[in-house]
Amino acid sequence: MEEIKNKVKESGLMQMDLADFKPTTEIIEIDLANQLWQGFVLREKDFRAWIQSEDWSKYTEKAVFIHCSADAIVPTWAFMLVASALVGNAKTIVVGNKSDLEKQLIAENIQGLDLENYKEKRIIIKGCSDISCPEFAMVTLLNKLQPVVLSIMYGEPCSTVPVFKRKK
Repeated sequence: MEEIKNKVKESGLMQMDLADFKPTTEIIEIDLANQLWQGFVLREKDFRAWIQSEDWSKYTEKAVFIHCSADAIVPTWAFMLVASALVGNAKTIVVGNKSDLEKQLIAENIQGLDLENYKEKRIIIKGCSDISCPEFAMVTLLNKLQPVVLSIMYGEPCSTVPVFKRKK
């Protein structure tokens, strides 16, 4: 009886799963709408009092996105004050929505890759992954890897779509 061989492993292809770059840090929202007077106006004195009284330690090692869900004009300095209070506590701070924060965290995870492990390799980026913003993750990963790899393909080893191949 002939031994079963793993042809994918023998081919030198390196498979990557976008789910490996999924954020693992707890994500927390700060909605400035909760600090608006009558849900409409931000009063500086009241806002600064809230900044002083808030327990910012509860955001330690968390990823925080700051936004305002109300249809109100919030001055830029308000976002800056909140971010300033979070510095030293929160791991990551973004002004925007949850998706913006997830993209930032995915990008940070991809940037942490050691390119030495991928030099002159043939890469397959798995097509089906449980990750938010898969297109963003794929393009960010492609930008990181393309300068050092031989080729990048998309999909599964049995049916890949060529994306990049270094010219000889």
